[in-house]
Amino acid sequence: MKHLLSIEQLSREEIERILQRTAELKANRGKISAQPLAGQTWALIFSKPSTRTRVSFDVGIRELGGETIYLNAADAQLGRGELIKDTARVLARMIHGAVIRTYAQSDIEEFAEFSGVPTSVPDSGRHFHHHRKAGQDRPSGGRVRR
Repeated sequence: MKHLLSIEQLSREEIERILQRTAELKANRGKISAQPLAGQTWALIFSKPSTRTRVSFDVGIRELGGETIYLNAADAQLGRGELIKDTARVLARMIHGAVIRTYAQSDIEEFAEFSGVPTSVPDSGRHFHHHRKAGQDRPSGGRVRR
């Protein structure tokens, strides 16, 4: 199991492999029969809402064969009323992975530590740095979408 909590944790080679695979998936969208997430349920936990990010992860997980459960700030209550480590432990019994978008990087790190399921952050919490968009932009000629 591997978490993706920040792009800084990846080597150059890992980033290049991700970008290469992204280009392949994008070029063959709708034609790929492989379903690596078949039978898996992933939680999309968004304390910090974003329509584009939510839809891109929901569609991506579904196109790879998985299912999603969306939890917004009111549903998840991360850090408010429920301890993050308790939420992580309970959810880990029911999910195979989590994508978390919140205001505090420490919340994501704590969830990853106590859940035991692969955890990813769609933006490293910084407004200028969105590693998922880098993967989307690179195969299309490196355009930066704003």
